[in-house]
Formats: sequence, structure tokens, C-alpha cells
Amino acid sequence: MDINSLIEALRGTMDANLREAAERQLNEGHTQVHFLSTLLQVTMSEQLDLPVRQAGVIYLKNMVTQHWSEGDNANTEGPTSNIPEEDRQFIRDHIVEAIIQSPERLRVQLTTCIHHMIKHDYPARWTAIVDKIGFYLQSDNSGCWLGILLCLYQLVKNYEYKKPEERQPLVAAMQIFMPMLKDRFVQLLPDQSNDSALVQKQIFKILYALFQYNLPLELINRQILTEWMEILKTVVDRDVPPEALQVDEDERPELPWWKCKKWALHILARLFERYGSPGNTTKEYTEFAELFLKGYAVAAQQVLLKVLYQYKEKQYVAPRVLQQTLNYINQGIAHAVTWKNLKPHIQGIIQDVVFPLMCYTDSDEELWQEDPYEYIRMKFDVFEDFISPTTAAQTLLFTACNKRKEVLQKSMGFCYQILTDPACDPRKKDGALHMIGSLAEILLKRKIYKDQMEFMLQNHVFPLFRSELGYMRARACWVLHYFCEVKFKIDQNLQTALELTRLCLINDNEMPVKVEAAIALQVLISNQEKAKDYITPHIRPVMQALLQIVRETENDDLTNVIQKMICEYSEEVTPIAVEMTQHLAMTFNQVIQTGPDEEGGDDKAVTAMGILNTIDTLLSVVEDHKEVRKILSGDPGEDPECHGAKLLEVIILQCKGRGIDQVVPLFVTTALERLTREVKTSELRTMCLQVAIAALYYSPPLLLNTLENLRFPNNTEPITNHFISQWLKDIDCFLGLHDRKMSVLGLCALMDLDQRPQAVNQVAGQLLPAAILLFNGLKRAYACRAEHEKEDDDEDEDREEEEENAELGSDEDDIDDEGQEYLEMLAKQAGEDGDDEDWEEDDAEETALEGYTTSVDDEDNLVDEYQIFKAIIQNVQGRDPAWYQLLTQCLDEEQRKQLQDIATLADQRRAAHESKMIEKHGGYKFADPVVPSNFNFGGSAPGMN
Repeated sequence: MDINSLIEALRGTMDANLREAAERQLNEGHTQVHFLSTLLQVTMSEQLDLPVRQAGVIYLKNMVTQHWSEGDNANTEGPTSNIPEEDRQFIRDHIVEAIIQSPERLRVQLTTCIHHMIKHDYPARWTAIVDKIGFYLQSDNSGCWLGILLCLYQLVKNYEYKKPEERQPLVAAMQIFMPMLKDRFVQLLPDQSNDSALVQKQIFKILYALFQYNLPLELINRQILTEWMEILKTVVDRDVPPEALQVDEDERPELPWWKCKKWALHILARLFERYGSPGNTTKEYTEFAELFLKGYAVAAQQVLLKVLYQYKEKQYVAPRVLQQTLNYINQGIAHAVTWKNLKPHIQGIIQDVVFPLMCYTDSDEELWQEDPYEYIRMKFDVFEDFISPTTAAQTLLFTACNKRKEVLQKSMGFCYQILTDPACDPRKKDGALHMIGSLAEILLKRKIYKDQMEFMLQNHVFPLFRSELGYMRARACWVLHYFCEVKFKIDQNLQTALELTRLCLINDNEMPVKVEAAIALQVLISNQEKAKDYITPHIRPVMQALLQIVRETENDDLTNVIQKMICEYSEEVTPIAVEMTQHLAMTFNQVIQTGPDEEGGDDKAVTAMGILNTIDTLLSVVEDHKEVRKILSGDPGEDPECHGAKLLEVIILQCKGRGIDQVVPLFVTTALERLTREVKTSELRTMCLQVAIAALYYSPPLLLNTLENLRFPNNTEPITNHFISQWLKDIDCFLGLHDRKMSVLGLCALMDLDQRPQAVNQVAGQLLPAAILLFNGLKRAYACRAEHEKEDDDEDEDREEEEENAELGSDEDDIDDEGQEYLEMLAKQAGEDGDDEDWEEDDAEETALEGYTTSVDDEDNLVDEYQIFKAIIQNVQGRDPAWYQLLTQCLDEEQRKQLQDIATLADQRRAAHESKMIEKHGGYKFADPVVPSNFNFGGSAPGMN
């Protein structure tokens, strides 16, 4: 495809009227030589509109990410690559320049391309990338520096998580680049422009990715370390330009000057923590650790103390900069060299930096009032903790009080002063209690403090439960949580703690308070021996409140609370176990409505697992009760047995390839053994057979071995014979889509066996007729489902139209026409015999049990019975002519024609599915393949003339 045609096709993809034709044109050209090369040229062309270039770069990225790895098979008998080698070489030769020259919108896509290319081509097929990076790094043209650093960053990122012995190609390249990066940074340091800061930040990101998990000592000597430490300190120490202060405070962290500081501190903190702390490093870094601690750690700490001083003086410091600064200071507490320098400042840091960070803030209040559920999510988010200055401050406080003398005493004195001041700002009291709670583990071990904690709770925490401020009530619950192991000498104090917390859980009207109360109540019950009996009379309202909070907040911490409460009160929850399970099931359904790709999907997946674990815990504590045992050991009836068999089938299908070989024989034995007793309904009989069919699909050798070794009492006939004959006898009883599909897949597995049991050979002539019968039913079922889907779409359109016309005019009455029509329809049906000769129940879209969908039914990863059937028949015809003859010799002309129709439909379904998937993923719509006009299933097999 020439460049002008390609440009017009790309432009056409943005026009709804031209899109289909444009995509068809792209489909026809995408495998041609030079297509991808031309696509890159379009992306690089500054004369073209940006939307056209964007369309081109997205196609390019999709092709590279999906197909570049196919080049790994170039010298094997693997599949033919979708990207010709000429195009690969052209892209290798020009993608660096494309990244350098492109605007940011295109650059993002191109860096994804180069990442995949480096992953598969470097160093074996693309050593030239190193030369090209070196050339542009040394260029005097500053406009190319950011782009080339992005290329280098992708090179480093490819090796970031690899073992040291696998990083040699990167280390060899970085021996060339490290001096260049240092020289470039020194050159840029005096330049405080936005562009300069972006380049500096990118250099730091490269260094961090290089050093994060492994420090190549061959790249670092004393001189190099000294030079980089000076650069890092300079960046942390320098002031941001005045214009940065004009930006809204919420947006300042995204400014390149603050990001540059953040990455400098990332590197400093990582060097100190992982490689520069003697006693905490692996053996190969012992010498480096001594060098870093004695030669560099204190000087860096001095610069970081200045950052803390700026924060104390109310100067703006970006949150991540403050967090990383505190992390570095925290690391220095444990070492005498750095502690000596830090000691004179530690109390000031605790009072003027740590304490304000631990107080309730204006932003906390704003979030609490505007979105209390988001407030809860943020406070309980472990990832938020990982980047939070408050968490870093809490860690520093704990380390200092735990490791250094007098710090605990002075910190507690400071907090006591605040708590005993009646005129003190409540937010300061919140901060003091936050500090004390963070130190609970230490305080409860120190003799001088542990006996006082009960009275601290009595005098300074219990009264806060009556506070009008929600955050103070929440803090009171939080403190009880952290002091749950206090040895109460006065029983009344324990009862008061439990009662106050229980009332908060049940009656408080602020959700963040209820969440803190739930956690506090559970840990008190678990850690205080006498607490359990006190709460026992209230267990029903407590559990109901917990269930309601989980439903409203979808907080995973609370599912753990419920699990532990169930274990503590196993006897008491038994009478309400059904009610609890129903509530949890409804909450589970609510949670899983969010798809995994939607915002918050990961959090909801964790919560969903927590709910399932809670139901499992509930079941485990009631399973031994005689009432449950009586129900489970009695005759359940055939409907529950059908559902039980269905669950066995679902487990087998969902776990295919996941190593459940040891339990599949147990499932099959259980299902087939049920068939040796009276079965009243065809549903149960087919469902039990379907468990074995699923096992056949899972692993034919495993099922056949199980059947050969299986013996039932009073039955001398081999189980294999009995199973296959019963299956074929009942083939017309398999209804709906899934059940018929499974039988087709099972028959395919039998026909495809190389080593067949005699039982299979004996029924050879029945296998294809059975399959044809199933396919006829499938055809009707698919048509029925399509009709239902069309009706649903039509109903949606009608509903939208009705809603648009729902408003009444001033002279209109509100008459329920639909309700009247429905009543008339019921009356009419009641007067008829209901016998509709045209209705066939087995044509229904799905049977009741087909509500359990499996991987076999997944439309996105389709297991297509038509395509599998056709492929296996073709395979048998070529591989085993004698067996093919046995399969087909009894077919009449009508059956042979039906087989031909199945083959044609298989090709059509394959083409339709490919087109649908490619369209869904934003890629190409490939043209439909040519369907063979004649596929001879019925002719003589090769070699049988």
C-alpha cells in the first residue's frame, strides 16, 4: 500500500461513514511488505494532521505488541511472522528518531513499541540501539535529549527485575552511558527551565530503575559515587522556581521540579536502605555499605534536615518529597554515625514535623464530609500507606522511640501535655492520640508505661466517645484497637470500652466511625478473655451491623472482622447463619457487578474473595451441627443432586490445565455411582453422565483409566461399556446449548483417540449420527438465543422511547396500559389449554442449570464445537483411514449432507469470531476466508479403495 492510500485509509477510520471501507483497506494491506514501514513514516510526518498520525501510531503499536515476538521463531518451524523482516529492520533503524521527533501523545505509543522491540531483539538482533543512544546522548541538540532518555529508560526497564547474572547486556551498555548521563546532568544543573527539569527527572528515573533491585558494583567506584551524591544533594537542596508557587497546591506535585526532587530522594533512600546500611545488606555490598555510611550518609542527611525545616516553617513541600525524606531519616536512626548528627534535631522533628502530619487536617475534613466512603477507602488502602507522609512519620516515630533512649519519654511528655490541656484544639488531641496509639506496642512492653495505659484510656479516650466530632469518636475507637492487649485491672473499664465501641458500631451515624468501631470491637473480643461473654447477648445486632457496613463500604478489612467474629461466636451465630449467608451472598453479587477492568476493580476482587472466605468460615462452623448433618445425610431429592453434579462439572471445566487430576476420578465415581440407584428424571441422569463427559474433555486418558478401574457391586459389565452405551442412548436428552456442546466435545474426544477401548470401536457407527443429532439441536438453540437477544434489544429501544414520552400533558390521565394488557393476557391464557404444538422445550436458549457458565461458554475465548468437530474429522480422515471408514460407513445421504453443512458452518463461525474479536480489541477486521464448496465427509477414505 502506498503512503497516500494509507493516509486516506487512516483518515477514513475516524469518519463513521467511511470507517468500514477504510478498515477493510487496512486489513488487505497489513501483511504486505513495507506496510509497517509506511505506517512509521506516516507517524513521523510533521506535515500531516495529528489525528492521522495518532491513528497510525496506534495501529503500529498494536502490530508491534501483538506480533513482534513472532520474530523469535524466525529460524524455527513456527508460524509465519505478520511483520516481514524488511519492515522490522526499517523500524529498528528509525524508531529512535521517531521518538525523539514526536509530540508526547505519539511518544507514549512509540515508547511502548521500543520496549517490546528491545525485549525481543536486544542484544541478539539489535546491538545498534546502544550506538544510537550514545550518539544522541552526546549530541549538542538539547531537543533530542528527552526522547533519547526515554529510549534508554525502556532498555533499563527491560532488565529491572532480572537476576544479576542476566543483566550483563545492560551493565555493558551502562558502562558507556553512565559518564554521559553524569556530564549531561552537570551541564543542566544551572538551568531551572521546565524542559531542563524534565530531562533531569528522566535521568534519575533511569538510575532508579538501574539500582532498585541490584546495584552493579562495576558501575560504581568512589569517584563516581561522589559525583552522583553531589548531584543528588544539589537537586534536593535547590529551591524551586518562584513560578511553581503560583500553581494550585493540589497540582504542584506534578510539576517537573518537584518530581525531580522526588526521584532524587527515591535514589538516596534506596541506596541507604538496600545497599548502604551495614548489617542490613547482603554480603556483596558490605564494603559499599561501610563506604556509604561513613562517607556520604551524614552529608545527605544534613540536606534532608533542611527539607524538614522548610516544612516546619510552613513552606510548601510536595507530599512524596516529604515522605521520602522521612524514610531516609528513619533509616539513619539505627546507625550511630547518622544518629549522632540527628539526635539534636529529633525532638524538633517529632514535634514540628511528625506531630502535624498525624493530626486531622482540612483535607481530611473535606473528604470526610464530601465522600466518607472514599475517606474509608483511603485510610485503609495499603498502597496509600506506601506513599503517605503520615505513614512515613508514624514509622519514624516508632523507630526513634524504640531504638533511642529518652525519645519515648520526651514524646510521651509532649503528648500528655496536649491531652491534659482542656483548651487544646481537638485536632491536636487527635494527633497526640494518633502518636500514642502508634507507640502502643512499645508502651505495653515498658514497665513504666504499661500500668498507666488503662487509666489513659479511662481519662482521655472514653470521654471522646461522647464528642460531637466524628473524627474524634473514630480516633477513640482506633486507640482502643491499638491498645486491645491492655491488662485491665478494673473489669468496669473493660465493660465500658466494649459498650462504648458496640454502641458506636450500631448507633453512630458516621460511617468512618462505624468502621473503626467494628475493627476495635473484634480485636478487643479476641484479646480480652472476659470480653466475649459481655458481647454474647448482643451478637445478633452486632453481626447485622457488621454485615450492613460491609455491604455499604465493600471494605475487605471488615470481611476479616466478620470471619473472626464467626469463629469466636460459632454457637451463637448458628441460629442466624442462614440470614447471614443470604446477606453475604447479596453483598457478593453487588460487589462483582464491577468488572475487573473498571476503576476499583482490583479492590472489589479482593473484597469478593473476602466475602467468599467469610461464607466458607460460616459453613465450617455450622457443618457439624446435628440439624445440618440431618439435612445433608438425608435424601436431598433429584433437583439438588442435579445442582451438585453441575458444580462438579463446572469445577472440572474451570480447572482444566490446573492440576486437579487427583480429584477428577473421585468426581466421576460419585456421579456414575448415583446412576446405579433409581433415577426418576432424565435431567439427573444426563447431568451425572455430563460429569464424566467433562472429565473426558479434561483428559481422555484419565477418564478411560478411571472407568477401566471402576467396579460397582452387582455389575459385571465394564463401566466403560455401560457409560458409553447409556450416553448414546440418552443423546436426545441433552438439551440447551451447553449440554449439547459438551456432548459434541466429548464425542470429538472419543473419535480422536489413538488407542481406543473396545467399547468405543463397538459403537463406531453410532458416534457421527449422535453428533449430527446434537448439531441439529444446537442449530435450533443458537437461533432461539439470537431471537431472544433481538427481542431484548427491541425491548430496550421501546423502553427508551417510552421513557422519553413518559411526561403527561395537562389534559392526560396516568393510565397503566401495560398493566391492563398484562392482566388481559393472563386471563386469556387461563382460558386456554396452554398446548402450543409449535413450542419445543429443548430449543430454549438455556436450561436452568446452564446458568452456571464456564470457560467452555466464554464468548471471548471461544471453544467452538463446530470448528473442533471439523478439525478432528479431517485429522482422522488423514491419520487413520480405517477408523474413518468405520465412523462414516453407516451414514445415509441426508446425514452426509448434514455433515457437509456442519463443515461450512464451522468456517463461517471461525471467520465471524475472528472479526468480532479483532473489532472488540480495536484492531483489524480481517476478511472472511473462502469457505470450501465441497468437503467430502462421505467419500472413500484414502487408502481404502
